[in-house]
Amino acid sequence: MNVLSGSAAERMDWRWQYGNRLSRPEHLAELAGGNSNLLDEWRRVAQIYPFAITPYYASLIDPTDRDDPIRRQCLPDIRELSDIHTGQDDPLEEDLHTMVPGLIRRYPDRCLTLATNRCAVYCRHCNRKRFWMQGSRRFSRAYFQEMIDQVAQNPFLREVIVSGGDPLLLPAATLDWFLGSMTAIPHVEILRVGSRIPVVMPMRINKELVAVLKKYRPLWFNTQFNHPREITPEAAQACDLLLTAGIPVSNQAVLLRGVNDDPETLGELFYGLQRISVRPYYLFSCDPVKGVDHFRVDIRHGMEMMEQLWQRASGLCLPRFVLDAPGEHGKIPLQHFSMQREVDMREVEISLTENGKYIKTHPLFQ
Repeated sequence: MNVLSGSAAERMDWRWQYGNRLSRPEHLAELAGGNSNLLDEWRRVAQIYPFAITPYYASLIDPTDRDDPIRRQCLPDIRELSDIHTGQDDPLEEDLHTMVPGLIRRYPDRCLTLATNRCAVYCRHCNRKRFWMQGSRRFSRAYFQEMIDQVAQNPFLREVIVSGGDPLLLPAATLDWFLGSMTAIPHVEILRVGSRIPVVMPMRINKELVAVLKKYRPLWFNTQFNHPREITPEAAQACDLLLTAGIPVSNQAVLLRGVNDDPETLGELFYGLQRISVRPYYLFSCDPVKGVDHFRVDIRHGMEMMEQLWQRASGLCLPRFVLDAPGEHGKIPLQHFSMQREVDMREVEISLTENGKYIKTHPLFQ
């Protein structure tokens, strides 16, 4: 596997990056180190949960480290099959709150649109793994128009979140039309774009794309850096292009076992984001999705780490540690212990029953 094949110009072309993604176990033979059992495991996982990795993101992997945090986020892992019968397909109950195909409304004043089911890299901890089995799809103009019409008919929707998949894989013209159609609705005041492109394929953030996004300010951009090694010069440049255009960039990290579940790594991540002017916004507790149980970190451990960081780090680089609860319940703050000494931890712990449903023990669920 030569993840840096191609000329320097090709490697900086996002279309080349997307077209040359590593998507078959044979592409990863070098990382297997001649271990045929490992290749067999990757094949078994890929039959259920496919994978795709841009050459750029693959180049961040340390091939000598089987526990490399970048590797863990993008390579298939046999443990993804261990909770196939106990985890949940849709832990946030998005399907129950779908107004029309692709349009999810969990809160009274905002909605989320699934602009595509394609991603540049399939993150192994994704909370929408259920879409991977559908295969890559290109949605029709009618699909987008139905979402636009539904938003127009609901005057209480003031904010539209454009997500996916990754919406920045849409052609610039399609994205331009969709964003423009949403902002033409009088009661839509704010657009928000959620994308991991600055992390996994930063060369997609170019002047043409930024010019499209800039037209629809106030537009907020949320991305997902989970490890300090992802903050590369290329990623920093992508974020700077957005920031220079007046588009605020925030980060929504996920707490992942073996990736960032120690205070030193988290601190380095948050400081690194601050240095490139990206606001650490949320740190999410990993959702109980099928195929991601090996990533989940005990809530108490997460709170202990945030307690340590609150004692020594600048408030400007500290996100809120939250658990995203099903349906309309929203994001439950998991405050550090100095603020919750008297709280019974059983009130905020959410685990799984045998059939994969939430045990709703938090007072908000009552």
